[in-house]
Amino acid sequence: MPVHVTSGHASGSAEAVPSPSRAPRPTGTAEPDPIAVDLGSAQLRIWLRARGMLSAPVGSGSRTPVMRRGRIVDGPACVAELARLLHDHRTEVPAGALVVACRPVLATTADQDAMRCVLTAVLAPARLLFVDTIRAGAIGAGAAAGTLLLADIGAQLSEVAVLQDGRVVAARRAELGTRDLNHGATPAMLADTVTRLVRELRRPPAVRPLVAAALARGMVVVGDGATRPDLTARLVAALGAPVHRAAAPRTAALTGASLAAVAASQHPAGS
Repeated sequence: MPVHVTSGHASGSAEAVPSPSRAPRPTGTAEPDPIAVDLGSAQLRIWLRARGMLSAPVGSGSRTPVMRRGRIVDGPACVAELARLLHDHRTEVPAGALVVACRPVLATTADQDAMRCVLTAVLAPARLLFVDTIRAGAIGAGAAAGTLLLADIGAQLSEVAVLQDGRVVAARRAELGTRDLNHGATPAMLADTVTRLVRELRRPPAVRPLVAAALARGMVVVGDGATRPDLTARLVAALGAPVHRAAAPRTAALTGASLAAVAASQHPAGS
C-alpha cells in the first residue's frame, strides 16, 4: 500500500514550528555519536548516546493523523514533531551521524522512502540504516539468540515473526493494536488476531519446524500489548505455549535499534 504524504502541518503556523536542532559538524572532528529512532503510531522515540531516550506522543497537537498503522501519512507534520521533540529537550544533533531507524516488518518501499524523507530532513544523517521493528524488539529484549517467536503488539499494528539468531525468517502483520481496544475491539479479538498470524507462519513446510521449536521455548511479547495481562493470558490459552513479557516492552525496539546503531558505528562497512 503506498504512503500518501499530505501537505498538512501540526497545529500552529509553519513559522511557529521549530527548526531541526542540528549543529554543523566541525571539519576534522570525530564521527558524531550514532542515533536510533522509532517512529511509532503512538509515540515518537529517539535515542542519543549523550541524552538517552527521548519521546513524545504522536499527533498530540495535530489536526489530522501524522502516523497511521505504522505509516507516515503527513510527512511535514512528522518532520515538525520530531524537530519539536529535540527542541523541547534543548538537544542539538550534529549532521553526519549514523542513524538506525525501526521500520514495521513487511514495510513497502514507499513506506521506507517516506521515513527516509522525514529523517533526512531532521537529522541529516551520513548513513541511514533500517531495521525491522520486530528484529529490533528481539535484540532489545535480549532474546535474539536461537530460534524465537516474537510478537510486537503496538498501538495500531501487530507483528509476529519467527527469527533464527536474530534474522527474520518469516513474518506476518495485521492492522490491529491496543489503541483499537478503545474503539470497539476486545482483548479476545486482538489475541485471536495474533494467534491467526502464528498459524499463518506455520503453513510453509520449511518454516513449520522453526515455529514449533520457538513455541516450545515460548513466545516473547513486546510493545504496549505486553503490558496487558488480560491479553497475554488469552495468548497463553490460545497458543498452548508460554508467553514471556519483555522487561521493558514499550521501548524494546528502540533499545535494540540503539544497540544496532552502536555496533554499526564500530563497523563502518557493515549493514
